[in-house]
Formats: sequence, structure tokens, C-alpha cells
Amino acid sequence: MPIGKLNTLMSLLSLLRKLFAPARRKPAPPPARPERPRTVHTRPSLAPQPQTAPPDPIQAPSLRKLQGRCYVIDGDTIVINGTHIRLAGIDAPEMDQPWGRKAKFAMVTLCKGHVITAELDESTSYDRLVAKCYLPDGTDLSAEMVKQGLALDWAKFSDGAYRHLEPEGVRKKLWRVSAKHQGRLKMEKTS
Repeated sequence: MPIGKLNTLMSLLSLLRKLFAPARRKPAPPPARPERPRTVHTRPSLAPQPQTAPPDPIQAPSLRKLQGRCYVIDGDTIVINGTHIRLAGIDAPEMDQPWGRKAKFAMVTLCKGHVITAELDESTSYDRLVAKCYLPDGTDLSAEMVKQGLALDWAKFSDGAYRHLEPEGVRKKLWRVSAKHQGRLKMEKTS
């Protein structure tokens, strides 16, 4: 049988299979993932509030504290229980800046295997809550990052609380972070 006729015959068989094959059902789409409710944090109202009985401290979660294992985003941002938290008073390099990756992995090393306690303040930074974060032994994560020379004290937000912990020459090493604090660089998304 010539090859041309064989190819035609094969095409015809393929077409017949498609026509007479049992109808295939489309697979059901996967169930929709429920959306997580977004937590909206607002400042308390100054208007007088009606007196109610204080909540039971055992049952009521603290709105000012958050505890749990964390996921590290970068040198000054972590996530605890789905809540993005910006470490208060410091600024670490962004991931695409010099020392950014080293800052992130130093934070990973500090937090790995520990339950972190975040004491929230009432401010936010780029849709993140701002908090002082502590290891179980009371070690302040912000202070540790500054001591390691991988973050700078941001006096605008800390009133200089961590400046004395900065190693000598760190402001030259983290020159982009320092320039941002001084207004010499265009403000990027700060983490």
C-alpha cells in the first residue's frame, strides 16, 4: 500500500475514533478556596464608650499582642498567623539592595524554631502592622538586627532607641538605607 493512501487511511481512522468515541465529561472545577477575612485595624475612638463588663482575659484575644511562629519576608518584616508585621524603629535593606538577602537570612536564623511575640502599636506601614517583636527569652528582634549591622535605627520612628547599638561604619555599609532616612533617595516601598 502506498504511503499516501496509508496516511489518508490513518487520518480517516482517527476521525472515526473521535466521532464515535464515548463523550468525555469535563472534570469538575476545584472547589473555591474561602477568602480569609481581612483584619482592619483602626485607632480607638476618643468618644466616650458605654461601660461594659471587661472581657474575660482567658477567652478574649489581645488586640495588642500577637504570638506564633513567623514567616520572614525580609530583614524588617515578618508574618505571624497571616498578619504582616513591620519591626518597629528599624529599617533593613530591601531584598534587591546590597545586604538585603543577608538581612533576611539573619532574621530567619533569629526566628527559626521560636514562637515570636509581637507587641503591636497603633500604626501601620504599607498595610502592615508595626510592632516590637521578641523571642521567647525576651530578645528584641529589632535590637539584634541593628547589633548585627544588618539594619539601622530609624530615629524618625524610634526616637534613637537603637542608635547606640549600631556597629561603627554601618551607615556607610547600608548607605542606601541611610540615604533614604536623610531624604537623599526617592522613597520606595519601605519594609
